[in-house]
Amino acid sequence: MRAAVLERRGVDGVIWREFPDPVPASGESVLKIAASSVNRVDLYMRDNGGGITHALPQVMGVEAAGEIVEAAPGSALEPGTKAILFSEAYCGGCRYCLAGDQPLCENVKIMGEHRHGGFAEYIAMPSRCFFPLPREADLVAAGALMTGHLTAWRMLFGKRALRPGESVLIVGIGGGVAVACLLLAKMVGARIFVTSSSDEKIARAIALGAESGVNYRRERVSAAIQEMSDGGVDMVIDSVGEASWGESLRSLRRGGRLVTCGATTGSNPPADLQRVFIRQLEIYGSTGGSIGEFRQLLDVFNRGLVTPVIDSSFAMADVRSALARLASGAQFGKVSLVA
Repeated sequence: MRAAVLERRGVDGVIWREFPDPVPASGESVLKIAASSVNRVDLYMRDNGGGITHALPQVMGVEAAGEIVEAAPGSALEPGTKAILFSEAYCGGCRYCLAGDQPLCENVKIMGEHRHGGFAEYIAMPSRCFFPLPREADLVAAGALMTGHLTAWRMLFGKRALRPGESVLIVGIGGGVAVACLLLAKMVGARIFVTSSSDEKIARAIALGAESGVNYRRERVSAAIQEMSDGGVDMVIDSVGEASWGESLRSLRRGGRLVTCGATTGSNPPADLQRVFIRQLEIYGSTGGSIGEFRQLLDVFNRGLVTPVIDSSFAMADVRSALARLASGAQFGKVSLVA
């Protein structure tokens, strides 16, 4: 098969080339990939990869949707069925898996990180990671669903769910997770505010259902949000980290919660502990989602209640251009890769 293979670190280390076909282990099935999308972790793998156990060369990509071409005996999967992959090959036996909290699996092997991924013609994964899709499913949309939207689902509806009528601030609108949070928050009837350095992105967010936005290059975010929301928001979604952290905390109402899934500007912001305990704020981290949460997300996707916003599409062989688009920060929504 042909695949996007990470040969070495750096932009030039990603090569679209021939690579051995996947050989499924016992209990694994094989997907012919129709679509995937690029994510921040792909840039991290390309440029650093520190802290993630893997060996180069490795096929990149943490998402995949397509058609089953080889089904493991007893799996109940059928060749020819459209399917999307749950990208985490979880062990099923640790305390977290047994509790149904697969993102915390102690032995997880994530495609594109710990094992070969979805920027390829074919991929093998444990059969329990295959989720059949309706015959009419849009595989390009499905290929952009797993990572950003499942992360967003767990952030919004995980530990303390965002409820209808509550307010949420989404920091740095434009990225895949941020746009997914906007769509899902709108779905449940929340009030939505966004930040960006781009008036165009703020306008697009408002067109998708946001109430208002703040250009952080011109206004102090917390002052503007406190005024817009009548005293602060119930939840802040922040994947930016150090640069936005202080303003995110100050944008919360008393008893509000801040959820983080990233730190693109740094991992060590000021804690501001006095504000945290005096205003009784909650702070928690989130990444990925469980099998149960993925089933919920697929239900709303299959019913047409949420569809990923596709910023741009590239041929799988043009993966370098797709990664460059993501690295530029100019995108609004997902950058898709199509076979």
